[in-house]
Amino acid sequence: MGDGAAPRLNVSVVDVTAAACPEDLVRAVRAVGVRDERLLQAVRSTPRAGFVPTDHIAHAYEDVPIPIAHGQVTTQPSLSATMIEGLGLTGREHVLEVGSGLGYQTALLARMAADVVSVELWPDLVRGARRNLARQGIRNAEVLVGDGGQGVPEHAPYDAVIVSAAFPTVPAPLVEQLRLGGRLVQPIGTGGREEVVLFERTVIGLEPRQVLTLARFVRLHGRYGYPS
Repeated sequence: MGDGAAPRLNVSVVDVTAAACPEDLVRAVRAVGVRDERLLQAVRSTPRAGFVPTDHIAHAYEDVPIPIAHGQVTTQPSLSATMIEGLGLTGREHVLEVGSGLGYQTALLARMAADVVSVELWPDLVRGARRNLARQGIRNAEVLVGDGGQGVPEHAPYDAVIVSAAFPTVPAPLVEQLRLGGRLVQPIGTGGREEVVLFERTVIGLEPRQVLTLARFVRLHGRYGYPS
């Protein structure tokens, strides 16, 4: 499934051609309006170079998506930060991530929440994400192989859910696994031009609260997505 998304459509790209460290990404994240200081510190303390393919390390601290296996791309860091900020994490949450990629966004979530369960369609990406997270000493994130649209029911309910792939609707299992009052962020669309929407689960179902941004995402695949 990947944690991919192409550059946001509604912001100017920050010039990071000379970027060489996480602080450059902190500046890019601030530039798109992210203000959560805990999140900015998570970006500062998470070396993206440890979560990209070796042949793309030179671009690790540019605010751009990076190609990975299976036609996926990593999420642009400022977009990941925008989505994570929308979840309103305080450090106590049990979080589900759909689309692990190579684990960078997983690492940010792990620094922001109590623990993270991340599910990824491709076994080789799961192995890579696990390896990358272990190298950074991150122990409160579990990365599993599976169909992300089906969630991980054995670890539910979740306080927050983040989906890094596009589909016109939120998969029903993810709604069911989100606790009452919990937040979910997902790009809504067919893949290629989406509204990234913040939802909240209420007594009457999943209610949209805010369009966080526009972006291009890869498609969600699986039983509750597009055929693989």
